[in-house]
Amino acid sequence: MATDDKNSIFKVAFNLIAACFISGCVIGVVYFITAPVAAQKAEIMKQESMKSLVQDADSFKEVPGKDKWFEAQKSGQTIAYVVPGESKGYGGKIKMLVAVTPDGKVIDYTILEHNETPGLGDNASKPAFREQFKDRTSEQLVVVKDKSKKDNIQAMTGATISSRAVTKGVKESVDEVVAFTGGKK
Repeated sequence: MATDDKNSIFKVAFNLIAACFISGCVIGVVYFITAPVAAQKAEIMKQESMKSLVQDADSFKEVPGKDKWFEAQKSGQTIAYVVPGESKGYGGKIKMLVAVTPDGKVIDYTILEHNETPGLGDNASKPAFREQFKDRTSEQLVVVKDKSKKDNIQAMTGATISSRAVTKGVKESVDEVVAFTGGKK
């Protein structure tokens, strides 16, 4: 009886190892086939995101020496920079792409990743909040709760932390572009 138990344990172990090996091979083959397609899809999505931010642009090219920065060009002239922005919101990191003119005015932004509260903080990606940023300079990117102060960014109701976090991320991106360009077109 002891030999049957011993053989049984070895058979189970062998079957488990064989199943893991076969599963690993299948996963590896699927990854090998789908990885290039996923990378191509990610590049297309990135280009579409940038095009939605700077609709006048003909093309986007990487900025040498700047990680994940892109120049939006029209007829060979740089009309904007698309730069990554990040800040800490209520639910954690908020990652975004921010389009800024060479002279330091916000064109638009898009939120790539966040964990903000649904129905509150995630409203930062909706046009009602985003449109407040258009054509603003760094100095004008201040969050207020007072609706009478039209020169500032109005906080989202119930989501002041998220409002400040998004505004901070956009402001830092604008400041980086101005430092890079010297604030000149």
